[in-house]
Amino acid sequence: MAAHFRNPHQIRSLASLLRQHHITDVFPHLCPTSSSGKIPPVDPHQTGLFLGIFDSFRVIPWVGGALGVHAFPENPEWRRCFAGSIQTLMLAYPKFSGVHINIEPCPSGNKSFLMLLDDVRKVLPKGKILSVAAYPPPTRWHPFTDVHWDRAYYIQVAQRSDQIVVMMYDTAIRSGKVYQCLLSAWTREVLDWSKGTEVLLGLPAYRDEGVAYHIPRVENLENALLGAHSGLSHYRILPENYQGVAVYCEWEMDEEKWKILRTRFLMSR
Repeated sequence: MAAHFRNPHQIRSLASLLRQHHITDVFPHLCPTSSSGKIPPVDPHQTGLFLGIFDSFRVIPWVGGALGVHAFPENPEWRRCFAGSIQTLMLAYPKFSGVHINIEPCPSGNKSFLMLLDDVRKVLPKGKILSVAAYPPPTRWHPFTDVHWDRAYYIQVAQRSDQIVVMMYDTAIRSGKVYQCLLSAWTREVLDWSKGTEVLLGLPAYRDEGVAYHIPRVENLENALLGAHSGLSHYRILPENYQGVAVYCEWEMDEEKWKILRTRFLMSR
């Protein structure tokens, strides 16, 4: 499997596929961090190869981990080590466009996470993007405060970020129409709350079978795009901070799903 992803031909084919679908930002997975805060090391040859082939994209490594297992933002030493290892990566590979931080779960109001973003911001080289995987607003359909951010906290995170990628899935909703309705409302809320920070609407393309929080026949790319379009239709002019959608995840995509993206998103713009 590793040989497949490290094959130059496969990497070029992936870049070509993403380019054909007008994808501009890619988030290569560099998780989880160690319990000390160090992000995983990278292979210099493979990293250089990938960055060379993806030179027309914004390549933003995805770092972080599970809260209390890999990630301990309440610990100042862990934050220092985490931020320092990000700085080292950015300096070693200046073609990286920035860093994408994903720590889950991250309850609304978590001050340690805000401190972590401040620490990372201080060490990021000038011009690098600080991207954050964000939780969507609260909803009566999924009343769990550890995976939803209220308006005040969302704004605090957005103020510290250059890009917000909202995880608009794992709702446990069992009706496609209800999920579409929720996506419509969330789209407007997160764009309005972001106060100018770039927003990518994170949409599901995966099948997490056998778990209560994700029903693939409901939470899928088609329903998510219908809901997002409904939300966007409320704007006479699209907000300047609307960047588009982020598909989670590429390795779960197949031709049928790419076709949905083309017909439901690219051809409707």
